Amino acid sequence: MRVLVIEDDEGLGLEVAAGLRSAGFAVDLAPSLADADFKISVNGYDVLVVDRGLPDGDGLQLVAAHRARGQRVPVLMLTARDALVDRIAGFEHGADDYLVKPFALPELAARVRALSRRREYPAPARIVLGDIDIDLPRRRVQRAGILRSLTPKEFAVLELLATRAGSVVSRSELIECCWDEMAEPASNVVDAVVAQLRRKLGAPPVIETVRGTGFLIGSDSFAP
Repeated sequence: MRVLVIEDDEGLGLEVAAGLRSAGFAVDLAPSLADADFKISVNGYDVLVVDRGLPDGDGLQLVAAHRARGQRVPVLMLTARDALVDRIAGFEHGADDYLVKPFALPELAARVRALSRRREYPAPARIVLGDIDIDLPRRRVQRAGILRSLTPKEFAVLELLATRAGSVVSRSELIECCWDEMAEPASNVVDAVVAQLRRKLGAPPVIETVRGTGFLIGSDSFAP
């Protein structure tokens, strides 16, 4: 899941990005409305985290403009403006949630994760593929009843592959959804994470490499 944090305070932006990345999100940063507009135009995001007091305007301007264009990406307003009238304005302009500074990073991560699941078609809380049980809200994976310890990035890759089970997921799609602008798309980082994931999930292997294309969790992997 990829998140755009729109925050002009560099220190706070880096802190928020680090906290969300440790929770398993890919995170991009934008310090202004103009930069946010550009990044939204070229990337797909699951959640926007938006400050209000930005150098080139109020974050509510961006939210209202995107809602007027019919865009439905969930928005969390993250701001020091805690008055009731400010919170109401946030919701009236199209925000889905409102968190006041100062805040606890675990709460922010939990709210972002909850928003990321508000889609046109609700995402399942659990994916079961053969003897693999993926608990999405708790970020836990078991195989044959045994808990497997995955890093946030490994879990993100597995979640995408499992959600798209039966379809090939390209390396570029994995980078787009599971990494952020700090990633090196030309490196072998995707292959390394998939290799670690295969090792941790154990035998028989369930992630197939489709040469020249990407990776696949296919139905044949769970045939009796």
